[in-house]
Amino acid sequence: MNRVKLYLILASILMLAGVSCVPLQKYRSTESELQQANQQLNRLKGENEQLKVENAEMKMQIQRYEKRIDGMIKDSLQRIGEWQRLSHAYDSLYAEHSSLQDSYELLLKGSQKESTKLMRQLQDAQEELKKKEASLAALEKSLNEKKLNLDRLTAELNKRDARLKELESILFKKDSVVRALRNVVSEALLGFEGEGLSVNIRNGKVYVSLEENLLFPSGSTVVNPRGKEALKKLAQVLERNPDINITIEGHTDNVPYKSKGEIKDNWDLSVMRATAIIRIILENKGIDPKRLTAAGKGEFSPIASNKTAEGRAKNRRTEIILTPKLDELFKILE
Repeated sequence: MNRVKLYLILASILMLAGVSCVPLQKYRSTESELQQANQQLNRLKGENEQLKVENAEMKMQIQRYEKRIDGMIKDSLQRIGEWQRLSHAYDSLYAEHSSLQDSYELLLKGSQKESTKLMRQLQDAQEELKKKEASLAALEKSLNEKKLNLDRLTAELNKRDARLKELESILFKKDSVVRALRNVVSEALLGFEGEGLSVNIRNGKVYVSLEENLLFPSGSTVVNPRGKEALKKLAQVLERNPDINITIEGHTDNVPYKSKGEIKDNWDLSVMRATAIIRIILENKGIDPKRLTAAGKGEFSPIASNKTAEGRAKNRRTEIILTPKLDELFKILE
């Protein structure tokens, strides 16, 4: 038994001695990629919040337009009523004018005094008729202008309503895609439940979280066979869903890494584990490398306390973040 232990200790020493150093330039490059990944994440969060604010503002604006339209419809109905009243008055005056004109023609043979009186009445009726015609024309013009404004507002309201519905439809579609993707991934990785693998939705994205014991030996960047099996099953799902972007984030606990080769610290370890996973996923030739991003967060994004062994084990994880593309939504916003 002592001889077996001695062999194991010698094998561990040889394994650790085989690790080599990462150049400073590669470290800085990795750190820049991490910053870019963080910026992209913050930008997507900001865009999501902006969409919600714009959605709320558009709903409020639609309500204001609806109130204005209701007021204009009420005003238009009142003006239509006035126009109808003036039209009836015009018809009445026109009939009276015709009657007076007939009377005038009949009385032409009568006295000059009566004829003058009738002529004055006829002129007064004509003047009143002209005033009514002018008032009626002005009312018709105002009514037409109101109708044009109402039509323009209605068209704009319909356009904004259609745009709002399109935005809501795309957001709903995005949420549906995320939920469906989570279900597909969960079904594909069902056999790995209880081995340190979980699938959940956060911030509109699917997170596949794999604990260290499923993927890597302690302090190593070499994925073990069971971990490779899980990653290959996940790659089959990603191949069938080309509109999903993939980010691999490596995480560690806060225990300082003892440098014995190219891995200098927890930053290096987290990044190199992320790139090791990407290489396994890309063994599936149906996945475009442009869809993948490698990131390492070292010990700086813990999900549990590093004060206990259990918490540190949870923090030593790799998260594969699946994000649906939002090209259609960005086109609408433009």
